[in-house]
Amino acid sequence: MKIRTLLVGLVAVGLSAAAVAADPIIIKFSHVVAQDTPKGKAADKFRELAEKYTNGAVKVEVYPNSTLYKDKEEMEALQLGAVQMLAPSLAKFGPLGVREFEAFDLPYIFDGYDALHKVTKGAVGQQLLDKLEPRGIKGLAYWDNGFKSFTANTPITKPEDLRGKKMRIQSSKVLEEQMRQIKALPQVMAFSETYQALQTGVVDGTENPHSNLYTQKMHEVQKHLALTDHGYLGYAVITNKRFWDGLPADVRGQLEKAMAESTEYANQIAKDENDKSLELVRAAGKTEIRVLSDAERAAFIKALLPVHKKMESRVGATTIKSIYEATGF
Repeated sequence: MKIRTLLVGLVAVGLSAAAVAADPIIIKFSHVVAQDTPKGKAADKFRELAEKYTNGAVKVEVYPNSTLYKDKEEMEALQLGAVQMLAPSLAKFGPLGVREFEAFDLPYIFDGYDALHKVTKGAVGQQLLDKLEPRGIKGLAYWDNGFKSFTANTPITKPEDLRGKKMRIQSSKVLEEQMRQIKALPQVMAFSETYQALQTGVVDGTENPHSNLYTQKMHEVQKHLALTDHGYLGYAVITNKRFWDGLPADVRGQLEKAMAESTEYANQIAKDENDKSLELVRAAGKTEIRVLSDAERAAFIKALLPVHKKMESRVGATTIKSIYEATGF
């Protein structure tokens, strides 16, 4: 109510945002990963730039590591206006009915960052963000994390090595099918609960970019890591549409500038952070890291590509085809 009153007052008397810097607009930015991950660092960069470019008219409060809302809670909180900004993984939009985003979970659909960015920085990516608006959500940007690898407590050199393993995944029908395709047992679980589940044997393994694996200390309870790069994990930075549309135009423009620059920063550091985290996992000495041979990688690709066809009815054949065309798949 305080924010709404402030915005109405701004419109009524025509004041600029800077004039009310003493009573700033508050943006609560909640996310579920550690502060020293690519997403955590990018959120802090956005806070810095947003406050700088709006001359203090906006104050961004960043809540990392599920300290405000957990995986299953944050989307509803955004829609209700209890939090103004999130950066959920792209799989989170399936339960909202926007299943097209689950195409990002398809194994081996992106052959590296160049192919990926043809989608996230292009027309296909924007068309997907636009589909969120009827749900009261405004999509602002895509932030990379990185490409995922499999971990377990037994060696992983071929798809069959994961047969019968209880593998933690985030909630995604595509990821469930991915695990079933290699005869693993998918276990949907909140990110914040994964370390303990691995430690106690509730699950046997998981898939993560290296920065998530390291910052959540999962490598301490996983003896083997196979560098499969089989799937992409990225985020969409989103905001409550009513809140965003209600901002003064000058403030919104400065926030868009801050978001564009923090997005560039996020995507620049993603690969570097994951490479650094892999070296830290190696240095910790608790996890054997397997670099797959060309033949071993080909076996994983062959085993997992059928997921694309199986998920056409859910994700949409048109969406998958548009990604193929954008990337030259």
